Amino acid sequence: MKKTKRSFISSLTVTCLLLVTACTTPDEQSQSQTTTVGSPDSIADLGDPKDCIIVDMSVSSEKIELLTELARSFNEGDAAVDDKCVFARPQKKASGGAMKLLAEGWDETTEGPKPVVWSPAASTWGPILNARLSAQGKPEIVGDGKPFMLTPLVIAMPEPMAKAIGWPNESIGWADILELTNDDQGWARYGHPEWGEFKLGKTNPNFSTSGLSALLAQTYAATNKSSGLTKEDLAKEDVKAFGEGIEQSVVHYGDTTLTFLNNWYKADQRGAALSYVSAAAVEEKSVIDYNAGNPDGVLDPGEEARPPRIPLVAIYPEEGTVFSDNPFYILDAEWVDEDEKKAAQLFSDFVQTAENQEKVLAFGFRPGNPNVAISEPITKANGLDPDQPQTLLEIPDPSVMVSLLERWAEQRKGANVTILVDVSGSMGEPADGSNTRLDLAKQATISSLDQFKDDDLVGLATFTTNSQGTEDLITTLVEPAPVGQNKERIKNTVRGLFPQDGTPLYTATSQTYSSAVESYDPTRINAVVLLSDGVNDDGVSSDDQQQLDALLATLSAGSEGKITKPVRVFPIAYGDGADLAVLEQIADATTSAVYNSQDPQSIEKVFAEVISNF
Repeated sequence: MKKTKRSFISSLTVTCLLLVTACTTPDEQSQSQTTTVGSPDSIADLGDPKDCIIVDMSVSSEKIELLTELARSFNEGDAAVDDKCVFARPQKKASGGAMKLLAEGWDETTEGPKPVVWSPAASTWGPILNARLSAQGKPEIVGDGKPFMLTPLVIAMPEPMAKAIGWPNESIGWADILELTNDDQGWARYGHPEWGEFKLGKTNPNFSTSGLSALLAQTYAATNKSSGLTKEDLAKEDVKAFGEGIEQSVVHYGDTTLTFLNNWYKADQRGAALSYVSAAAVEEKSVIDYNAGNPDGVLDPGEEARPPRIPLVAIYPEEGTVFSDNPFYILDAEWVDEDEKKAAQLFSDFVQTAENQEKVLAFGFRPGNPNVAISEPITKANGLDPDQPQTLLEIPDPSVMVSLLERWAEQRKGANVTILVDVSGSMGEPADGSNTRLDLAKQATISSLDQFKDDDLVGLATFTTNSQGTEDLITTLVEPAPVGQNKERIKNTVRGLFPQDGTPLYTATSQTYSSAVESYDPTRINAVVLLSDGVNDDGVSSDDQQQLDALLATLSAGSEGKITKPVRVFPIAYGDGADLAVLEQIADATTSAVYNSQDPQSIEKVFAEVISNF
């Protein structure tokens, strides 16, 4: 079944309005290599709104720069409601985060003003929000949302690898990815044994829009359908086997594709782009940003874009794909008055004009306005194809989507993870009125265990020094074992932790990493989750830099292919005393990501995001 892009968007809107329940919330959250949690999301600095009608907006991160530019232009105009000026003010907020706040309660003192307009990454979010509100006996607040800009899900691949499997002359899809995954020869099948096995970057569909889109696309590919996916389809053995096969090629998951893109880019700068991942399921816009030398889509002050040595190309799966359509929802909420709705409509009309939709193109998206033609940068010269996708997939019935996510939880690649917790003296410092830092970290660790599946291997270790600072106390408290059998033991052990003395960060990381390498399981995602609130201090070593250099050399061996047992370390910089710069280096050395929990009260949320990698 083939559809044009425009007819698909119409059907998507209708189908999504039927989505009234979901067990989880996918989200594509734009981020830099360091994920900071617990700090306020940015509100665009557009000057003083004075006495104007303010249209506060909550918008997903990937379009904050564009909407800030459009808001500034709009505010300089003469838009008015009953002779009163209008002032548009966007705020960056992840789609899933905004949805949760709108459903459970938006605290303006910590989250900024409640939105008049909500623009998540995809229109599937609106019905999910309405469903959550309805379940609480509250009125629905989301109606139809007009697509602002579009970007399709693609399989991004370094150009030499794509050419090796037939791009651009041959159609390539998820079936080809599965075939390459299952081939013991790996890339040697195509004459490139130096590239090793096929490795896929793919995000967690419970957090990421692109992850959910990829899951939907690979499942349709398994059924040879492009519409009408059913629960009966999901239960078929060949469909389950197809999904499990794809997941086995995943290096790790995560809450955003930008971890993969940033790591890919850093590997490319070292001349090692082909040794990181072979492909990643991302949106077309990400390929444009990457090839421009801006993998996270945002250039910081003083940062200069530098194109990669090896560009990515976009493979549009021959079995079909889906669009993220970035709708504009003018909320029908009790905090939004009629003048604000009228003002919001003026801004919505403004961003749909041909002139402003040309700006959408400049930012790497396809226009939401069907009267604006697709042009540069969406060109074949940039590794893209403006005539693709040819086949667009129908969004299934809500109950099928729920089943799809439930089945993925069992089909996803297993984990082999050690949680390494800093129990130094500073962890005893107050975090709020009644809890220490360690109290909150313990609660977060215990809560995170429920996110693993029963056969994931999970262990627990701690590190500190003795009271004289003369001996490192790095202790494996619970060896990695199936968490379904091990959960209560880990919980009870965590409850008994208490703050002690120094912080032998480097030694603890090195020893735990080495243990993880020794117990490496090639069928699983092998990792260490490292939580630390301080700088290295073992009371003995006199040369911190020499110790750090040795640690980074050890960690880099796996990510650079010098050993065949890659273990990733995912550090959490806990509190304002954590050595973020060092933890970033540790993450870079193992091609993972560091999570920055500056506010200790955010640690439970941080742990949830870290565990999304497994």
